[in-house]
Amino acid sequence: MRLKHCCNFEDYRALARRRLPAPMFHYIDGGADDEVTRRKNTESFDDVDLVPNVLRGVGDVDMSVRVMGQKLSVPFYCSPTALQRLFHPDGEHAVGAAADAMGTMFGVSSLGTVSIEELRRRYKTPQAYQFYFHKDRGINRAMLERAKTAGVEVMMLTVDTITGGNRERDLRAGFTIPLRLTFGGMMSFALKPRWVFDYLRQEKFRLPQLEDHIDMSKGAIPASAYANTMFDPAMNWDDAADMVARWDGQFCLKGVMSVADAKHAVDIGCTGIILSNHGGRQLDGSRTAFDQLGEVVDAVGDDIDVMMDGGIRRGTHVLKALAMGAKAVGIGRYYLFALAAAGREGVEHALNTLKSEVERDMKLMGVSSLSELSRANIAV
Repeated sequence: MRLKHCCNFEDYRALARRRLPAPMFHYIDGGADDEVTRRKNTESFDDVDLVPNVLRGVGDVDMSVRVMGQKLSVPFYCSPTALQRLFHPDGEHAVGAAADAMGTMFGVSSLGTVSIEELRRRYKTPQAYQFYFHKDRGINRAMLERAKTAGVEVMMLTVDTITGGNRERDLRAGFTIPLRLTFGGMMSFALKPRWVFDYLRQEKFRLPQLEDHIDMSKGAIPASAYANTMFDPAMNWDDAADMVARWDGQFCLKGVMSVADAKHAVDIGCTGIILSNHGGRQLDGSRTAFDQLGEVVDAVGDDIDVMMDGGIRRGTHVLKALAMGAKAVGIGRYYLFALAAAGREGVEHALNTLKSEVERDMKLMGVSSLSELSRANIAV
């Protein structure tokens, strides 16, 4: 299969599987424990039906939304994801350029492989920074100030990774930070010579957001072990409130799931929350973000921007989430597989595929603007 023949998420996934060594593919694709939540994230959309209206005179459609103070030309954004240059040499540059061309927001991870300053200089579209809270408070303060100085518009404090999920595929495949080759890993790399060639000829692999603070030369550790070693399980609401005050701008908590926590986010001054179970990569058996969405929107939707991620595979999924009350949705694996398949061209192809689906589905739903969607357009 070639990129031009890709029509949907599963096509990008299949192409990425052909091109990535097993450790990289399973790092993107896998979840925690038995991966029940990873599967349910997408399956949850099947439990809600769309209810279209007809004869509404739909010609051109307006797909733009405003969320976290940013105007996006489409109702989806590229969620921040780690280690992108392991999947393709273009890494975050491919995602930033594709998001810029689309006119939507993209996120950069604390474990990103291109500096936030470089990305902010090159791409004018809104940028979010996914903040992992480390045990060393000095690191946290330095990273927050660095993001503010760089001109990042939205701070995303990730609150569901105080310890690493049990990602058994990563353990079996030998995925580590930094990359370390095991015998089984060497076999999988030998079967993907193009990836090896691209990896060896690119600039040295780095984690520029962390390299001034953490010595990564002491040996490789599993990705989950990094979280267990470096992230602070004692992080609490006072820590989050302190960050909100220090940031003094658009600030959201990523990984909120309960109504109680959503209300607490409002109380400490957050301007947004992202309902998320980290793509099913943390607590297996967790409820899906889409299943929680209606209850949370009813509780705090008038006070804070509510977004969600997890399981988005189709334009109809996007419309169901917006009809339920989300202001926008994040995609992760959707663009990561396309990145692995073909770099910037792949990400642009994937974003345009999803955009085309949203546009077509809006017309079929009988809405000219996303603001016209409501609970009347969905049925359980």
